[in-house]
Amino acid sequence: MTMILYEDEDVLAVDKPAGWNTHVPDPYAPAGVYEWLRAREPRWADLTIMHRLDKETSGILLFAKSPRARQSLSRQFAERGVGKTYEFLTDRPVPENDWVRRSLIGRKGDRYREFPEGKVPPQPKGAQVAVTRFQKVGERVDAALARGGSPGGSRVTLVQARPETGRTHQIRVHAAASGCPVLGDSLYGGAAAPRLCLHAAGLRFVHPATGEPMEIRTETDFAADPAEGLRRAVVDREDTDAYRMLNGAADGWPGWSVDRLGAYLMSQAGEPLSGDRVKHLETLASTAGAKGTYHKTLTTAVRNVSPSEASPALVRGQAAPPEFVVRENGVLYALSFEEGYSTGLFLDQRDNRRRLSVDYVGPGFRPFSGTPIGAEVLNVFAYTCGFSVCAAKAGAKTTSLDLSRKYLEWGRRNFVLNGLDPRDHDFIYGDAFDWMRRLAHKGRQYDVVLLDPPTFSTSKPGGAFRAEKDYDALVDAALPLVKKGGVLFASTNAARISPERFAVTMETAAARAGRTIERSFFASQSPDFPPSRREPAYLKTFWLRVG
Repeated sequence: MTMILYEDEDVLAVDKPAGWNTHVPDPYAPAGVYEWLRAREPRWADLTIMHRLDKETSGILLFAKSPRARQSLSRQFAERGVGKTYEFLTDRPVPENDWVRRSLIGRKGDRYREFPEGKVPPQPKGAQVAVTRFQKVGERVDAALARGGSPGGSRVTLVQARPETGRTHQIRVHAAASGCPVLGDSLYGGAAAPRLCLHAAGLRFVHPATGEPMEIRTETDFAADPAEGLRRAVVDREDTDAYRMLNGAADGWPGWSVDRLGAYLMSQAGEPLSGDRVKHLETLASTAGAKGTYHKTLTTAVRNVSPSEASPALVRGQAAPPEFVVRENGVLYALSFEEGYSTGLFLDQRDNRRRLSVDYVGPGFRPFSGTPIGAEVLNVFAYTCGFSVCAAKAGAKTTSLDLSRKYLEWGRRNFVLNGLDPRDHDFIYGDAFDWMRRLAHKGRQYDVVLLDPPTFSTSKPGGAFRAEKDYDALVDAALPLVKKGGVLFASTNAARISPERFAVTMETAAARAGRTIERSFFASQSPDFPPSRREPAYLKTFWLRVG
C-alpha cells in the first residue's frame, strides 16, 4: 500500500488516487478513503479529516489522529495558515505567467459558478469570496493526454495553483473562468482526458506537537493509468498478488473486468475478447508481469454447460498448471482455471477476510469478543474455506460447512498451504439449512457465524435457495447458533437486494428470534472494485454483534 506519505502520533497524510471519494456520500456506499482507513487499522479508528479532495482529484489528504492535532490544525485551516499547492494540466492558452483570480463562488444548478463581487444580478445564497494564485510552470507535448481530440492537440501546459481560500471546486472554477480549464474537467469545459488532471501536490503547516514548520509533498504522473494508480494505492504488492485490475465502467471499460491472480490474468465479459480490449489486456499483462492471460465469457446458463466449457480459456502466454497459488494479505490460496465458473477465491471479499485474520472490523468492533485464540467459528457455504483459513490463522477453531466434498477438500489444501493442520478443524459436507437445524438441536453455539451464500443454489434436502427471497430464512436458521454477544456475518452479492432492504432483513430476523443487534458495521466490496452509476456496487455485508 503506497498511499501513506507521512504518519506520527498526531498526523496522517495519504496520497489519494484519482477516482476515490474522500468519504462516503451515504451510509451504504462503498467506503471512501476515510472509512477504509478507519476500518483498516485500530490506530486509525479516531481519524478526523482536515483536508479533503474531490473524488476525481488526486493528492494529499490530511488527517488528525489526536485531540491536540484536531485543535491545532482546525485553527490553522480556519486562519488560513495552511499553505496549499495544486498542479493541473490544461490544453488551452494560459493568459499569463502569473495571475490572481478573486471572485465570489456559489452553487448554481449542478455546478459551482463565479460571480463578480458587488455586481448584479444578485449572487446566489451561500456564495463566498474565493482567491486563487496561478503560476505557469511550463509546456510539454503529451499524446497520452490528448485522446479526446483537444483543441491544443497534444500540447499541454502545467500550471501551479495556490488557493488562499478553500471553496468547493475553487481551482476548477477559477481555471475555467481564466480561459484554461483543467484537462479532463468536463463539468467546467475541459477537454476529454483519461482523468481529471488536478493534483494536490503540497501542504505546509505547523506541526501540532512540535510547533515546527512542516511540508508534505507528492508528485503524480497525469498520463499514468488511473485504474493502476488506485490499485497501487490500496494493494500491498508484498503481501497480495490477487486483486481486480480493471472493474468495468468505473475504469472506463463497461461490461469488462480483469483480475490479477498471481502470475496470471483473468479477463471476464459477456462476449469474446476483441478490438481494443485485446490490446489493453496486453498492456495490463505487461504491467503485472503476467506469464499468461485467460478470458472467460460470462453466461447466465452456466449450470447447463460442462466445467470445461465454463472455465476460462488461455488467450496468450503460458498455460497455468492445474492448480497454482496466490497470496492475499499474506494468506495463501490454491486456485485453478480448470474447475468451471469460479477459480476458488472471490476477490471482492478480500477486506472482510482480512478483518477476521487481524481481529478488527472497524472502530470499536472486533469480530471476537475476547481473544480469537480458541474461539469457535462456523463458516456456512464455506466453498474453498477462505474465511475459515483467516479465522484459523487468528487462532480460532473453525467448522466449514458446504454442499460440495470437492470444495471442502480444496479448503483442506488451503489450510495446509498456510501451515494449519486441518485435523484441528471440522469440515461438514451437506445442506446448510439441514445442518444448521441439527447443530441448533444439539445446542451448539459459536462466537462467529459466517453467511456468504451463492445468489442461487439447489440441494436435494433443501431444494432451491434464492437469496432474494430466502435470505431471511437463512438468518432465522443461523441466529440460534450465535452465542450471546457473538457476531453474525451476513453477506450477499444479489444485485436486487438493496442495502436498506438487507438491513431490514437483519433487524426483523433478530426481532423474531428475540435477539438484539448491539452493534452493526456495513461493508461493501473492496476498493479495487470501484462502482459507477452504470454498474453500481453489488456486494453488501453486515457484521452484527448479537445480544
